[in-house]
Amino acid sequence: MGQGATETTLTNARLVTPRGVRVGWLRCEGARITDLGTGEPPRPGGSPIDVGGRWVLPGLVDIHIHGGAGAAFTAADPDRIMTVLEFNRYHGVTAVVGGLVSASPEDTLRQVAALAEVADAGEIPGIYLEGPYISASKCGAHDPALLRDPDLAEFDRIVKAGRGHIKMITVAPELPGALDLIRAATAQGVVAAIGHTDADYAQTRAAIDAGATVATHLYNQMRPLRHRDPGPIAAVLNDERVTVELINDGVHVHPGAAQVVFDAAGADRVALVTDAMDATGLGDGEYTLGKLRVRVRDGQATLVSTGAIASSTIVLPDAIRQAVHNVHGVGIEAAVHSASAVPARALGLPGVGSLTPGNHADLLLLDADLTVAATMHRGSWARPL
Repeated sequence: MGQGATETTLTNARLVTPRGVRVGWLRCEGARITDLGTGEPPRPGGSPIDVGGRWVLPGLVDIHIHGGAGAAFTAADPDRIMTVLEFNRYHGVTAVVGGLVSASPEDTLRQVAALAEVADAGEIPGIYLEGPYISASKCGAHDPALLRDPDLAEFDRIVKAGRGHIKMITVAPELPGALDLIRAATAQGVVAAIGHTDADYAQTRAAIDAGATVATHLYNQMRPLRHRDPGPIAAVLNDERVTVELINDGVHVHPGAAQVVFDAAGADRVALVTDAMDATGLGDGEYTLGKLRVRVRDGQATLVSTGAIASSTIVLPDAIRQAVHNVHGVGIEAAVHSASAVPARALGLPGVGSLTPGNHADLLLLDADLTVAATMHRGSWARPL
């Protein structure tokens, strides 16, 4: 243990590990997990804490999120960005990729540059662009006036502004130049995601062959699945190269449809995400997403102008609870895997996503009913037990 590093040992814990649930102990030294095991620890360790049989999970990883606690990443303001991050850390979401929506070329570069500063400081593991290269017919809560066809020159400027921190971009495969952009993104280490699309099955398969490896919030703002026109949903579920995002809030996707995804792809290819907006954690009212007005009523966000479902207002532990309680056949191990290790692997995020020695000491403790009891970020309690 390094000089001055704090050692903490959790005991009497139900640890959700890559090898299954283990009843035992976990030790952190400084900002890293150092060891874990079953039964009692071989030595007491500094500040031993009996967690009373609670679930101990790895800190969750949200790769598709736009805001929370009244703040959004589009604000391009470090204080507002930290508000989103601190809110999520309090709820056990300890790795948050800064998500942006479609904006003008100038605003996109400004927002990316601001998030790159935060990423340079180690506060976020990267940046996600949901658009602007998406279908106007499937734009959802994106302003259609800001959408455009894939532009390799613009994309190169975005990547440069991101200084190596752009992790993912959503593209509609049917747009002119989409396959070239997917290839360019892949060549630069940026994950290409298929979403907000009216692509047919063959167009989606072509995008996967070009290098796309993620499907953006499956079902939502996608050409629907039909038995003679299977579209993107069947294409991504049928291909083991693709990780599929799922907004499992009980609003965006019915539990029965969520079960189809888990059955078809398996938990190892499902990434639970929130797509959460700035209103998350604030209750009902009117808010903005990008430049569009959104109304939240009973926790459901819809566009004021059209009534279309917008972003969600959940945090990632809610998606786990929804999966375990309402999606048939999905237990806590599968749900946790889909909210931690799977998204971390999909974007190549190191040091997060599992209770593994050497990983960051990012922890989420849940009570028996799967409500949040305590959270730790980088070895410090963000929400003490």
